[in-house]
Amino acid sequence: MGPLPPSTDDRVIWDMWESQFRLPVATVADEVGTFRALGNAPMTTAELAAEIKVDERALGIHLAALASSGLVEKRDGRWSATPQARTWLHPDAEGYWGGFLFRFRETIPMHAQLLETLKTGKRPANAVSGGPEWERGHMSQEAAERIARFMHAHSMAPARGAARQAVFKDIGKLMDVGCGSGVYGIEIARAHPRMEVTLLDLKEMCTEARKFVEEAGLTGRISTAPVNMFEQEWPTGHDAHFFANVFHDWSEETNRLLAKKSFDALPSGGKILLSEVLMDDELDGPWHAASFSLLMLVGTLGKQYSLPEFREILESAGFTDVTATRTGGGYYSLVSATKP
Repeated sequence: MGPLPPSTDDRVIWDMWESQFRLPVATVADEVGTFRALGNAPMTTAELAAEIKVDERALGIHLAALASSGLVEKRDGRWSATPQARTWLHPDAEGYWGGFLFRFRETIPMHAQLLETLKTGKRPANAVSGGPEWERGHMSQEAAERIARFMHAHSMAPARGAARQAVFKDIGKLMDVGCGSGVYGIEIARAHPRMEVTLLDLKEMCTEARKFVEEAGLTGRISTAPVNMFEQEWPTGHDAHFFANVFHDWSEETNRLLAKKSFDALPSGGKILLSEVLMDDELDGPWHAASFSLLMLVGTLGKQYSLPEFREILESAGFTDVTATRTGGGYYSLVSATKP
């Protein structure tokens, strides 16, 4: 029968990939005392962080994963252990599974990494990601090639889902900022034959992106702009700026900077578009976003954001009409806003 061309639905692969976090986030919570504390009394994130002596920001990300696993719940801003957790994961409970869970602490590599992030608020030194390369503003060509291959496969389905959205019909010139392999720009250009696309990233990533553009036969409509998006001026003359899996790499402060640079480079009526896996408004799930946020905690300076968080970031730069639409590309949504 042979392989099939990519579709817009890769959720079965995501579910398999993100399952790596399901057990270790619970074994870490068991080790630091989360279930004991929340089984005894409801607490805010800040109160629990002080009680078990961990980083508050990292704890919030861990708690979202635990909530979407049915182990804790959030009401009126306070977390508490669910009946299942109080029955099987509270150290004083008759049914406590601690002796069983303890066996896995040293055999699951992700346990040590998640524990380190929770205690320090910083990613492990041995974390494998592209985050540090983008933070330094340069990378080796070998690293760029490795990152581009991963990102192209990782983003094929959501890129095709995003490209189908009606917002692109009225865009003549699009700039894909932090383009990586260029997979989003390529799929959007394919879906909209009259559009011109600029792929902006570090020069090493642009070199890799050009290879994918050539394979797609789109060199006539897709160009590259080797630019450090933080330190250099952005090209102008585009109707919209597109960011896929960019904002989730960075802190809220850095994202405000990116949003302001976008706002300043766009014309009146221009749009900013973000392809991201969104957290729920209460920041307590769902699992596919919460576990992805754990990956960001381990490998980047960011996390997965909710629509209200993105609205605050974009409006702080001057954008209006912030909305989000599920694209049908796996678990992704497209956040859009307009420069008045």
